[in-house]
Parts: sequence; C-alpha cells; structure tokens
Amino acid sequence: MNATDRTPADLLSSALAADPGRPLVTFYDDATGERVELSVATFANWVAKTANLLQDELSVEPGDRVALLLPAHWQTAVWLLACASVGVVADVAGDPGAADVVVSGPEPESLAAARACSGPRIALALRPLGGRFAPAPPEGFADYAVEVPGQGDRFVPYAPVDPEAPALIVAGREFSGAEVVERARAEASGLGLTGPGARILSGLPYDTWEGLSAGLYGPLASGGSVVLCRHLERAGAGVVDQRIETERVSATAR
Repeated sequence: MNATDRTPADLLSSALAADPGRPLVTFYDDATGERVELSVATFANWVAKTANLLQDELSVEPGDRVALLLPAHWQTAVWLLACASVGVVADVAGDPGAADVVVSGPEPESLAAARACSGPRIALALRPLGGRFAPAPPEGFADYAVEVPGQGDRFVPYAPVDPEAPALIVAGREFSGAEVVERARAEASGLGLTGPGARILSGLPYDTWEGLSAGLYGPLASGGSVVLCRHLERAGAGVVDQRIETERVSATAR
C-alpha cells in the first residue's frame, strides 16, 4: 500500500513491489471442495495476461464497458483488476446489451444473457486451476482458459489510466478508480483490516460494494489478504470455524 496509489491497479503494483510472495487471494468453493491460493505475484501475473487479452486481442480502449456476469471467484477478482489496469469500466452484473465486451460464467442463464452483447464474448468455465470448457466452449464464446495463457506476462497500457475516469459500476453505482481506492482505504479498518498481515474471510457475493470491498479492494488497499468463499452456506459451522483457524483469519464478512 502506497499513499500515492490512485487506482486499483496502483494498489496491486505496490503490493507486488512490497512482498510478491505473500498470499493475496485464497479461494474456496464449498460446492466442489476446491481450494486455490494465489500469491501477489501469481495474481498479478493473471491480471497482466488478462489485461493484455483485453487490450491487444479484444481491442478495448479506456472508457469502454466490460460486463462481468460472474460470481465471487478468484478469476472474477483477476478480471476486475485487469479492467482497472487497462482503464475500462468493469460493470458487475451489468447489461450485456450496453457493453462492449461481456464476460460470463458457465451458468446457462448467464450465457443466455451474455448473447445480448454485440461485441466479443468470453466465457469462463470456473473449473479448478482455471481449467477449460470440455469438450468445447459455448457457441459464440471464446474460452478464457484457452485465450489467456499465451498472453504476455507484463502489461503496459497504451495510454495512462485516468484515476478520475469511471472504473467500476456495481449495484447501479458508478465509481472512479480514485473513489474505489479512497473508499476501500476508509472502510478497511471497519472490516477488521487493520494493516499488513490482516486476513479477512468473506462469503459475500461480488454484486454489491460491500462484497467487493471485503472480498478484494479492502484487503488490497490495506496490505491484507482475503479468504474468498463461494457457496459458504454449504459449509457447516465447524468447517468454517476450522477454516478461520487454519487460514489464520483475523476478520470475517458473511
């Protein structure tokens, strides 16, 4: 965390410079038993590749809108930071018909809604370890897991990202990159993220600011980390308590 950081991408760059090996996102899916831990360096590498995909392959430009029809998931967090890196607007659960690009999870209802986008459509299988669709992606969609590995490991935007430009839309509210950073910083202590090393377990969805703050931006802004849980309601109380102890969680948002 650096006092001069003005965008979410700045926050990630500062985290990478400070301690690239520390955990940033630990993801659990209590419907499948999946657990994935991403260090700052690994997460930043996924972000760089995804940002290159957006900029070079999908030809998005600052100010374009990317509709994210995705659940709370580590790959969703990657897309949010990739959009911030390029300077495009991440529209969480936004209208695909008004978007320049749409990114959908594998759920049939999301894929059906995503077809309203006249621009590029990307589908995520959300399989463990970022696996591909099998045997093939849905018709009319590119498979993220096929497209992203060949992208560059270093990202440089063609134009500097304006911190005051729109960066995020969630639950109908628009935020600039600077507003995301400022609000995440201001709210971090209230979430129990009191500084570097703090670790929050979040079972909140990503379709509200509260979910995004607890599940991504707050930990990033405070030098902390998140244990992001999907389908937490399927885990028994004993499982959650054990996870809190095992993962050395210091705060929760459920």
